[in-house]
Amino acid sequence: MFFLFNLIIAIILGLASGFIGAALGTGIAISNIPNLIYDLAILIPSIAVGVRRMHDTGRSGWWIIFPFVNLVLLCLDSQPGANEYGPNPKTA
Repeated sequence: MFFLFNLIIAIILGLASGFIGAALGTGIAISNIPNLIYDLAILIPSIAVGVRRMHDTGRSGWWIIFPFVNLVLLCLDSQPGANEYGPNPKTA
């Protein structure tokens, strides 16, 4: 859900800044400021969600550093039952 809401907000901000930049004739330099602010605001929560997902699969949060491996691991199902990081969020 976190990714879905961020995607929707990013699309809306992108469309709005594109229309504003085209209407004002300023291009993308000034109109991308809201996108930059939003990206900076969700940087740390995005990392936290990724680390939590790694913990759900029973792996260390440091796996988030490796993008291609991370993509595969994020698609895996959670570990059934509890692991060293806590209980399975699907069963709680």
